Amino acid sequence: MKAIIQKVKKCVLYSEGEKFSEIKNGMLVLAGVSTDDTKQIAAKMAQKILKLRIFDDENGKTNKSIFDIGGEIMVVSNFTLYANLKGTNRPDFIKAARPEAAEPIYNELVSELRKQVTTATGVFHTYMEIEMVADGPGTYIYEEN
Repeated sequence: MKAIIQKVKKCVLYSEGEKFSEIKNGMLVLAGVSTDDTKQIAAKMAQKILKLRIFDDENGKTNKSIFDIGGEIMVVSNFTLYANLKGTNRPDFIKAARPEAAEPIYNELVSELRKQVTTATGVFHTYMEIEMVADGPGTYIYEEN
């Protein structure tokens, strides 16, 4: 499983042109599921995301977690994180899990996060648009195997 984790001041998600979800201060997590991923991997990823200390403390150091700032998380499924671009100009998605296999794993990630923090989502397998106000250059890539 791969995740792009972006610190945000605000994030609004539209599915099929309609506003679906919104968070204030926290994280936007774009989550990709590979053909090798399991629910156990999703649970481990959730725990890692919750423990990340990527928010600034009073001295400007990245020392606070999502709990410390009272933040929220938005998780959006993103199969394109597993695009293969090597040797081609048109990506292939062979390593990305098919929707019927990916959805339960994505749902496990969301479920584990929701046990501890307010978590919004996108709508799996739909066209989505995301408006966000990024919080500085706070973008992190994480892969759990």
